[in-house]
Amino acid sequence: MTAFCRDCLADATDGSTQCKTCGSHRMLSHPELADLSIAHLDCDAFYAAVEKRDDPSLAGKPVIIGGGRRGVVATACYVARTFGVRSAMPMFQALQLCPDPVIIRPRMTRYVEVARAVRGLTRELTPLVEPLSLDEAFLDLSGTERLHSTTPAKTMAALALRIEREIGITVSLGLSFNKFLAKLASDLDKPRGFAVIGRAEAKSFLRSKPVAMIRGAGASLQARLAKDGITRIAQLQDANPRELAKRYGSTGLWLHRLATADDTRAVDPAGEMKTMSSETTFEQNLCSFAELERILWRQCERVAARCKVAALGGRTVVLKLKTAGFRTRTRSTSLDAPTQLADRMFRVAREALRREADGTSFRLLGVGLHNICPEAACDPADLVDAAAGKRASTERAVDRVRAKFGEAAVGKGRGFRNARNRHNIS
Repeated sequence: MTAFCRDCLADATDGSTQCKTCGSHRMLSHPELADLSIAHLDCDAFYAAVEKRDDPSLAGKPVIIGGGRRGVVATACYVARTFGVRSAMPMFQALQLCPDPVIIRPRMTRYVEVARAVRGLTRELTPLVEPLSLDEAFLDLSGTERLHSTTPAKTMAALALRIEREIGITVSLGLSFNKFLAKLASDLDKPRGFAVIGRAEAKSFLRSKPVAMIRGAGASLQARLAKDGITRIAQLQDANPRELAKRYGSTGLWLHRLATADDTRAVDPAGEMKTMSSETTFEQNLCSFAELERILWRQCERVAARCKVAALGGRTVVLKLKTAGFRTRTRSTSLDAPTQLADRMFRVAREALRREADGTSFRLLGVGLHNICPEAACDPADLVDAAAGKRASTERAVDRVRAKFGEAAVGKGRGFRNARNRHNIS
């Protein structure tokens, strides 16, 4: 089997571009289709897709998730992208490009709920699921043919259909023999796509691509390579590894390995994700500790929500502040034990914030967890703080209520100014 229909999963053997069973034109064909088992799943315009699913009146409209002229675009739907709007673009620029968008503030609790549902479906297929973020993950389906009575390619196609049917969003898939190529493949056919990169074509596929396609080759490394005349992956393939190592150290060897499609990293459920963080840019500069503290709590809640859906936590709490003069301050605190709880993050980060809130005006605040580890290692019983267990139980109860009734159903008093329209847990 080297081809099948992505809509009914019927096999095709005659090279037809239309399924003889259901009439669909969504045929997937590749000589190595039955031999590849490393997949990358990426939810299409995830935040915007959830908003459009929840509000059908948004269909066909340019939706931008973000807010504030000084903020950035979190996600833009594919309609908005036709105007040139992209994730991480400053909001003022997005508004110049897109004349009449629907702008929606992020609803992280809702997105976490949907992401948890997607993640649950992936884990029914294999325990080897490695989250990269709320909306994307690697899967290793090696050895699952007997379990699912089909190839990993068909298993992933069936998963995409199930996500559409049961969750109401679409995903794009990449399939290859390693993580590097699987992620590249998922970007080739969007939205609702499925692309394959096999062993036979891997090096030739990479040759014409820019160095920027190598994940981890950031702007500074790209600039350094460009200064030396290296802008295409072909140049890295043709270079002598020893010369690259002499020039760039271990980074040079790493670049050569990926350029030649050599990626031996395993799909690790506790791997890849090095930090979990959330930040926001204010509409107006803030210097009040009380205002900054309120915003800090909301950011801690967002990080905690992402940790919980990914079944991860972290040992180091990092506070990030950006002054009105665009100077960045970061303050980190290592914990005795890892956490995924908003309350514990907040209590640690608040002390750092208290020291920094000295009258300085800030335009941005963020918080994150570093030194990521599995959920099982997080938040053991605290023998010193007797109330910690009660706070943890309360937080998890709030999570359950929000999952059922929505993000606005319940909140802590420290997280908002006016609680008249919410239940208030202090």
